[in-house]
Amino acid sequence: LQYPGSSGRIRDIAPIIDTAHAAGVLVAVATDLLASTLLTPAGELGADVAIGSSQRFGVPMMFGGPHAAFMATRDAYKRSMPGRLVGVSVDSAGRTGLRLTLQTREQHIRRDKATSNICTAQVLLAVLAGLYATYHGPEGVTAIAEQVNRHANELAARLRAGGLTIENDSWFDTITIHVDEADEVLAAARQRKANLRPIDATTVGVSVDETTTYADIDALCEIFGVDDTPVDNVPSGIPTALERTSTFLEHPTFHRYRSETEMLRYLRRLQDKDIALDRSMIPLGSCTMKLNASAEMAPITWPEFTDLHPFIPIDQAAGYLEIITELEDWLASITGYDAVSVQPNSGAQGEFAGLLTIRGYHESNGEGHRNICLIPSSAHGTNPASAVMAGMKVVVVKSDDDGSIDVTDLEEKAAANTENLAAIMVTYPSTHGVFEETIVEICDIVHKYGGQVYLDGANMNAMVGIAEPGSFGSDVSHLNLHKTFAIPHGGGGPGVGPIGVKAHLAPYLPGHGLVPDMPGPQDGSGAVSSAPWGSAGVLAISWMYIAMLGPLGLRRSTEVAILNANYIAKRLSPHYPVLYTGPHGLVAHECILDIRGIDHDTGITNEDVAKRLIDYGFHAPTMSFPVAGTLMVEPTESESLYELDRFIDAMIAIKGEIDAVAAGKVTAEDSVLHNSPHTAEDLMVTDWSHPYTREDAAYPVPGLREWKYWVPVGRIDNAYGDRHVMCACPPIEDYA
Repeated sequence: LQYPGSSGRIRDIAPIIDTAHAAGVLVAVATDLLASTLLTPAGELGADVAIGSSQRFGVPMMFGGPHAAFMATRDAYKRSMPGRLVGVSVDSAGRTGLRLTLQTREQHIRRDKATSNICTAQVLLAVLAGLYATYHGPEGVTAIAEQVNRHANELAARLRAGGLTIENDSWFDTITIHVDEADEVLAAARQRKANLRPIDATTVGVSVDETTTYADIDALCEIFGVDDTPVDNVPSGIPTALERTSTFLEHPTFHRYRSETEMLRYLRRLQDKDIALDRSMIPLGSCTMKLNASAEMAPITWPEFTDLHPFIPIDQAAGYLEIITELEDWLASITGYDAVSVQPNSGAQGEFAGLLTIRGYHESNGEGHRNICLIPSSAHGTNPASAVMAGMKVVVVKSDDDGSIDVTDLEEKAAANTENLAAIMVTYPSTHGVFEETIVEICDIVHKYGGQVYLDGANMNAMVGIAEPGSFGSDVSHLNLHKTFAIPHGGGGPGVGPIGVKAHLAPYLPGHGLVPDMPGPQDGSGAVSSAPWGSAGVLAISWMYIAMLGPLGLRRSTEVAILNANYIAKRLSPHYPVLYTGPHGLVAHECILDIRGIDHDTGITNEDVAKRLIDYGFHAPTMSFPVAGTLMVEPTESESLYELDRFIDAMIAIKGEIDAVAAGKVTAEDSVLHNSPHTAEDLMVTDWSHPYTREDAAYPVPGLREWKYWVPVGRIDNAYGDRHVMCACPPIEDYA
């Protein structure tokens, strides 16, 4: 159900929900976050799920995105929610801490049984919307909503007084107006540099927001040919029976920061809790945490980029479309494909869109029955989840001991499913960080049995300027602009996951029903994003990245990324086994350090090493992916020799701490590793009972005395967090 509706009408949906519940049907309601401050919220009307966009909370339109959607549900359904939840837990000292919770149902565990393929989401935009609510608080956002509604009330009253018919009898910010000739009204609006919503030949829609002024209302009245004289009686468009009476945003955080000074200090305190790229290297394998150059970031703050509505007439977005077209052409050239769509909002969404193009291709050939997707056992967990979402059945292909695809098993599985084979999803370089020499053979086998090749481009940072997936047999790939092409990760988004395809798949790229004159494929597979060009607002970052580096710079970046990974692997190999290498003993753009032998011999786990790295000022590498008990390290081309050596020295020092456990000098349970990370509070206790010194805990290398990152919490209790999923608001007494 929609509440309010597209026309602006606000219906009492409670009776519909009650009827649905009586029949055993659950109800999801799409709602407006700002309107919900004035309307009885969907949950109070009985909805089981509420969904919507948080864009209205301080995030620009940006020609369609990025914006954070939200999904809220009742406690009974929390373990079926897609994506990641931030839940409350406690650390080793009993302090409150936050963590990603309910991870056991994520794709890496459940794979084709996962509830979603969500990986990269829209974390940064969710943070922006949350900070907007933090700054304004419940009173502030309510005042903003009331101002918006007053503008809608004023416009509706004046149009009615002028003899026009308002189609909806209730509204928050949107009214639908019956006119004689919609085209004439729309043309008059465009002459005044206003865009109204065309609905049909005699109906147009108007929405207002907090940026609307009374001068805008006067201009709208003139557009509709109505006298601009204010009216005395201006009734509210919100039905009295649906006015909100309950409180919201009750946590003290939403009541503390009412001045810019206090808000900036709050932001600084939050920033100090994090290890970000402005503090140190983030060695997360399979994540490509590279520099987001300031020059690349500047344009997306300009109003010419931020203020465009996603559905403005195409001729009003010529500059945006020029950038998008050039970026698509550049990405096609880089990857060896013939066409690119930038609509998908993440790598996982790109996977889904790519598989839909394959499905559309098979259907057009009268082979819609092809639904088998071959996926290596070593694949990223979103691969099988995306395949299931695209209506395919997953058949797992074995991996060899070195992490590469078992070509013999692949041939057997492809031959056994030749009548129904739709595709294979393969990652190159492999998820294990090596270039598989059999990739051309793999593509040939799948094509021989009637399938298409989907090449996961998550590791494209090892190929740009060196190898083209479209040239060695792949039919479709997604790219991660938030990895390879320098869009910030934002702590988990925004992401952009464009897909490149060979010419035979181009007709099945995503389209958009609300933009019939959208350049490119007209029908395609339908939309995979709510906006025609996805997160268009951040595409200029990747455009700048490619434009400034040029072909030689892009190739050089790839070479340095591979060099950096091999430098780390070679220097650390005497201390930690490097799990997978190619025929010449080299890795691609990342390496996997095997901690399993250390764990077996000493009881020190890969988590102990990862947590101890925090004491050294580093974010942990990727843990236990793609192999349990390992650490995967990806330095990218952005890191200097100084920073690489600093990280390597930290890992070597940690190996020395492990050796002390192995020699029996200290037990694993009371070692500096097992008790890490150490907060400042931990070191201030009067009774220090550990066998290592406070200095060993806080300053294991001398450079930390000059600039130390202090972790805000100790090691988090994961089991506690899974039992206590959501944060609870403090009691009202805490407001005193």
